[in-house]
Amino acid sequence: MTDRTIIATLIGAGIGAAVGFFFFTPQGRSWRRRLEPMLEDFSRELNSFRGTIQKAGGVANEGWKLLNDTLGDAGAQPRRYPSGQTSPF
Repeated sequence: MTDRTIIATLIGAGIGAAVGFFFFTPQGRSWRRRLEPMLEDFSRELNSFRGTIQKAGGVANEGWKLLNDTLGDAGAQPRRYPSGQTSPF
């Protein structure tokens, strides 16, 4: 047996034991009932955080647009290459 096979077997056994505990024992069911509300709260917080990040990205975009409009062509980089790119990469 290789190390990978042994590791995969141990991980599979651990997952199987956890599933068996959470679904087939009274203590596991109790734990699962206590964990479900916590996971739902965590999911709500993650969604709220994602919305905050999206709003911050929108504000940053608006700021860049405003800065570019204010600077106009004075802030534009000179074209160094015939295709219009500013970097050789």
